[in-house]
Amino acid sequence: MVATKKQKSISIDSSSTEDAARLVAAESGSRNPPGSSGKLILLVALCWSLFQLWYASPFSLISSSFARPIHLAFAIFLAFLAYPAFKNSPQNRIPWHDWLFALGGAASALYLVFAYDALATRPGIPITTDLIFAGMGMLLLLEATRRALGPPLMIVAGVFLIYTYFGPYFPDVISHRGASLERLLSHQWLTSEGVFGVAIGVSVSFVFLFVLFGALLERAGAGNYFIKVAFSLLGHMRGGPAKAAVVASGMSGIISGSSIANVVTTGTFTIPLMKRVGFPATKAGAVEVASSTNGQLTPPIMGAAAFLMVEYVGIPYLDVIKHAILPALISYIALIYIVHLEACKANMQGIPRRYKPTLLHSLTHFTGIVLGLCILTLMVYYGIGWLKTLLGAWALPVVLLLTLIAYVALVAYACSFPELKLDDPESPIMELPEVGPTVKSGLYFLLPVVVLVWCLAVERFSPGMAAFWATLFMIFIVVTQRPLQAWFRSRRGQKVADSYTGAIKKGFDDLVQGLIKGAQNMIGIGVATAAAGIVVGTVTLTGIGLVMTDFVELISGGSLILILIFTAVISLVLGMGLPTTANYIVVSTLMAPVIVELGAQNGLLVPLIAVHLFVFYFGILADDTPPVGLAAYAAAAVAKADPIKTGVQGFAYDIRTAILPFMFIFNTNLLLMDISNVFHFITVVLGATLAILVFAAATQHWWLTRNRLWETLAMLLIAFTLFRPGFWWDMIYPPIDKLPAVEIIQAAEKVPADEKLRIWVDGDNLDGDQVSKVVALPMGPQADGNTRLENAGLMLNIVDQQVVVDLVTWDSPAQALGIDFGWEITAVEVERERPAKEWMLIPPLVLLGWIGWLQKRRIRRQGGIHPDHPATSSGEV
Repeated sequence: MVATKKQKSISIDSSSTEDAARLVAAESGSRNPPGSSGKLILLVALCWSLFQLWYASPFSLISSSFARPIHLAFAIFLAFLAYPAFKNSPQNRIPWHDWLFALGGAASALYLVFAYDALATRPGIPITTDLIFAGMGMLLLLEATRRALGPPLMIVAGVFLIYTYFGPYFPDVISHRGASLERLLSHQWLTSEGVFGVAIGVSVSFVFLFVLFGALLERAGAGNYFIKVAFSLLGHMRGGPAKAAVVASGMSGIISGSSIANVVTTGTFTIPLMKRVGFPATKAGAVEVASSTNGQLTPPIMGAAAFLMVEYVGIPYLDVIKHAILPALISYIALIYIVHLEACKANMQGIPRRYKPTLLHSLTHFTGIVLGLCILTLMVYYGIGWLKTLLGAWALPVVLLLTLIAYVALVAYACSFPELKLDDPESPIMELPEVGPTVKSGLYFLLPVVVLVWCLAVERFSPGMAAFWATLFMIFIVVTQRPLQAWFRSRRGQKVADSYTGAIKKGFDDLVQGLIKGAQNMIGIGVATAAAGIVVGTVTLTGIGLVMTDFVELISGGSLILILIFTAVISLVLGMGLPTTANYIVVSTLMAPVIVELGAQNGLLVPLIAVHLFVFYFGILADDTPPVGLAAYAAAAVAKADPIKTGVQGFAYDIRTAILPFMFIFNTNLLLMDISNVFHFITVVLGATLAILVFAAATQHWWLTRNRLWETLAMLLIAFTLFRPGFWWDMIYPPIDKLPAVEIIQAAEKVPADEKLRIWVDGDNLDGDQVSKVVALPMGPQADGNTRLENAGLMLNIVDQQVVVDLVTWDSPAQALGIDFGWEITAVEVERERPAKEWMLIPPLVLLGWIGWLQKRRIRRQGGIHPDHPATSSGEV
């Protein structure tokens, strides 16, 4: 799930893996005092988890206006108790001033609960008591942020507060009239525009439950199970441990969206194995870093950003998942291929299996699994639909009973196999676990994930409600799995480590520890989303969003590609010091509207979700970007390698991920947008997958053998063309015709139902500046042109060759696009009839085939011996 980073300068001694563990420990607080103080921290964390479960339940009547301050009160209180002020501050006790700060911060947040009625009667007119609590709360929030996350986010929030107050004294291009201290404190703390805004609302409603779900899943042993499965499936291949590390980190991304946590949990096992099969320490650490950072890009969680995008972009959660899934998957596929190429270059081998199945047996087994899963999925989907129709209100209890039976049956089935433990990665002899028994030993771990996906995708529950039911099921599993295993294993005459009573006790202990761990992982996220809310509050109070458009346009010269590079650099720099959620909130709030607006002025309609994913991707990549990437430091500690070299190598592997945002900004098909039919979908998926593989081979300077320079350059061109076939096709067949504005009514009438009409508009914005941009105006059902334009909110006055906006309907699509009274329609764009741009995929495929033929010929010239590895046959490569 999600766990934030403690962005502090942590000394990494690469001679010990304990330093990596300390990095993870820092995420939930490095102070662990003994006695009553330590027990109080654990008790408060437990109470926080219980409160969030109650709030998310269907039985809770508490409003978000109360839940947000209570959520922040827990976060601030625990931040001051769990995180010492400085490195040399007491670690085994809590000083009196930290108790005072903790109580003061919690009281400042809870003031909004206890004084809610009074505050509601004087909106915007705070009294002295309001301002005292608001000022105290702001200061203590900044200090809690510094302790939990380090100085960067505190500095960013402080700069925005300074900008709010001293606005008139800034350069003209970014100046504003300023705000009084009273207005600043009131807006940021006493309203829902600042600290207690959308960001912390998402943390309360969605993020906490997913973090808790992941903590419980990890406590139940699912993380270890995913590692076992990945190694049993992939460990025998060339560079198998590295490929398994990629897959294991991807599956662990379901549990922990923290790059550091992924590095340590999977890397402790995978990195030594990668070194053992031939990977240098730096590359072994880099593979783990690259695969772990990509875990946060993978739906359904995406490091909490998926839920923030729902609020900021205003689209359903399933749409966010749909748009994010293809780039995440092809990025992982490319990383596995990079590992394969590294293994080929170094002539590495995998770890031997206990037995080697024949190709026919493997294909039969794989086909049977796929068909079985398809049949099972269809049976469950249509079976539950049939039960709903047949049983009505009784369907839910019956489905719950069937789920319970399936869980018990899977636990019983798992107990028919011995408990599998991974071998010591440092041991001289190691064999991979068998695939069948390994997969079957933990199938019941997939049930809560299935419940989560079912609630989200089929029942269409809100993310919070889906996470609640999945977490409730996970709680049941944590409590019952040990007793059930003890009972089933004893019935089979197997040796049982714990008695039945002891197993019950351990189950409840796992539950408590999981609830506590989930809350501890949320401390940093809670204060981060609150501090990032200061940035959002500054934007709404000062109007800096409009100012940023002019500022960025000035420094970029209006070039969209320069704007994107500028935004990527900002995201990377901020990501070195800010946790993922805070980085995403800050940069998307400032830059997303700028890219959309300036893109429209350049004639490119950039969907808002594409911009938000662009910002998010580069914020994630900061986790392995030197000199601050903490994931690289953690991997280097495990690998006993240089952290800077590990980070540089990890970023080199992540170049494949860095190009994807630039590609899907200009080709939204990669986000599965504007897909016309099944054939188009297949073409996009296969083209994007092949493109990322070719790009990986180019950046590794190796395909079938070592690339020549011209081959690498040609492969980069091939990858670009496969990603953006429209770039060249548009030169041959222009995609649009620009019609005179007076033809707008006829053009509006011809637009298919529920499609959009592209028009160029010209007018003065709120600052009095002349703006010319293209907009896509939604056209409703089929009708005459005038009616469709009026339904979209536009009433026009056409005189001679001039088309002027006579009226814009309030709260209409036209108003949402920024069109105003008096603006002029200067042109209309209509799509041309032209051959599909996918024909442009043929030339790069021909060129790629020719390069492959040349490389094969070079290998054959060596008499079937690989030119770079004389002992290796071409068949092995």
